[in-house]
Amino acid sequence: MIKGNCIIGQSGGPTSVINSSLAGVIDAAIQSEMIESIYGMNYGIEGFMKEWLIDLGSQPKAVLSGLRKTPGSALGSSRHKLKEEDFPRILEVLKKYDIHYFFLIGGNDTMDTINRVEAYCRKQGYELTGVGVPKTVDNDLFGTDHTPGFPSAARSNILNVMQAGMLARDMKKVDQFVVYQTIGRDAGWLGAATALARRQEDDAPHLIYCPEFLNIR
Repeated sequence: MIKGNCIIGQSGGPTSVINSSLAGVIDAAIQSEMIESIYGMNYGIEGFMKEWLIDLGSQPKAVLSGLRKTPGSALGSSRHKLKEEDFPRILEVLKKYDIHYFFLIGGNDTMDTINRVEAYCRKQGYELTGVGVPKTVDNDLFGTDHTPGFPSAARSNILNVMQAGMLARDMKKVDQFVVYQTIGRDAGWLGAATALARRQEDDAPHLIYCPEFLNIR
């Protein structure tokens, strides 16, 4: 490992704690003897290629502390899927800013981005350490027990089902059935979590349907 600068980005949909993860990475980078300047990507890998960088290391302590309780993606997000023609430009920017530590906070597609960038740099003889910081409400990242963002999203869905269940109970003469659908990619963790909304036997949810097959991408 060599001394150099680091870049941090956020990708995919925001969660309630994605900025807290950002604050944690910044804190660790400040304490690292191997990292000098700390940059942030404005709007993910797309902004990085356009050199839309933010000097995170120069931000006041109050700003960095405030990130821990700030919703949304403070750096701006992206869902850009890398193309082969993107890699030379990415390497060019990495070299220009002497970046050897590459952090991305996100889900499955984000982890793929880190892996591909690191692999390309290795082939080109450029030393880069890529680090994926888990973030997805779907709770489906390989090798993780649970991902930051899932508990808060699960809580939101549980409360929604509790409220929908009360509405359905009181309006059963009007609407005989109520279907509540949640996101979750190919995983059923959020749907399964709504079981915690049930306090009495006849409380909602009465039936929970999770994905039957995992679609390996």
